[in-house]
Amino acid sequence: MTFNYFGIRAIYQFEMARTKRTLMQSIIAPVISTSLYFVVFGSAIGSRITEMEGISYGAFIVPGLIMLSLLTQSISNASFGIYFPKFSGTIYELLSAPLSPFEIILSYVGAAATKSIILGVIILATSALFVPVKIDHPVWMLVYLLLTSVTFSLIGFIIGIWADGFEKLQVVPLLIITPLTFLGGSFYSISVLPPFWQKVALLNPVVYLISGFRWSFYSVEDVSLWVSLGMTLAFLGISIATVFWIFKTGYRLKK
Repeated sequence: MTFNYFGIRAIYQFEMARTKRTLMQSIIAPVISTSLYFVVFGSAIGSRITEMEGISYGAFIVPGLIMLSLLTQSISNASFGIYFPKFSGTIYELLSAPLSPFEIILSYVGAAATKSIILGVIILATSALFVPVKIDHPVWMLVYLLLTSVTFSLIGFIIGIWADGFEKLQVVPLLIITPLTFLGGSFYSISVLPPFWQKVALLNPVVYLISGFRWSFYSVEDVSLWVSLGMTLAFLGISIATVFWIFKTGYRLKK
């Protein structure tokens, strides 16, 4: 099997170039928003909650804040990337080009994941200006960063195909992903919840992502590392299967 490297590179470079044109929206705004979270939660609330799981509260929330930006920006970048060709009508040229579904997905999702990883690294560097951050397991941190970025870029790709208007591009990130992230242990450990609500929290898929990501920093976890990794890989598998089903059936690709 041969790959159309020129086609993949052309789409990838086009999507990456869009980041330069929307630098304020893609990079600067998320970093500023995250910095405000550090000021509000890390300083104001952190002065009252000194520690969480033996870690200073300001440092404890770093993985959750990175994950919050990672999820929302991965979805936003990938959904807009594929929605715009539908909106402008150029998707017909894309589908008739000598590119396989895998190559199209690799181009758009790869670019969205790359932008999200860059943003995550910038936020991590920014957080070091506010709180002391340590990374006990840097390889695992990079693994979770990569898996999460790719998985939610795939979800964003699906949303971009499903959406038939710009307003629908924001429905899932604002009404589903952001609340799940806030309730998924971004700013607290679910171990502080009453037993009943701990069980309810385990129904939230974002809990597993944040738990594994936080473990890579501080070796503390709400859920077993292997359970977190297994759930993350399951989300990735479901997303991949859904995207290839869309191309196989043509669902909303030409609408």
